[in-house]
Amino acid sequence: MSVVEKSPDAFRTISEAAEELGVPAHVLRFWESKFSQISPLKRAGGRRFYRPQDIALLRGVKRLLYDDGYTIKGAKKFIKDNGIAAIVDLGQQSPARPELALDSADLETPSPTRSAPRRPASPAREISDVLSDLESARAKLKAALDPKI
Repeated sequence: MSVVEKSPDAFRTISEAAEELGVPAHVLRFWESKFSQISPLKRAGGRRFYRPQDIALLRGVKRLLYDDGYTIKGAKKFIKDNGIAAIVDLGQQSPARPELALDSADLETPSPTRSAPRRPASPAREISDVLSDLESARAKLKAALDPKI
């Protein structure tokens, strides 16, 4: 079966939008419930059709939540403070699916002496790691201070 490439101006079904953005369809439905600005056209039976401007907005939301580490509340505040145009611009600054934005340098075979660039950890991951370290230190301190009977 051959997949036909749609025009950038064509409407997308939820599954097409989800595939283009690299997120599951249920995530798009969840974002709709949290961001009033995301409102695809709905046809009979509740079928969603995402317009190009909806896709651009979703790209920006994805960037805030997945790449920049915003919470839902923080992303809502960003939109309130900066407007929809700012979030659409954010979405256009980075591809929704980075694996599709390869250039020839990415296709080179790395030499054995080159190490892959380290991607910075997400803020949530860093906080989790620090919390784990603190809990471990607390347990060691408690064990050292407890009198041995």
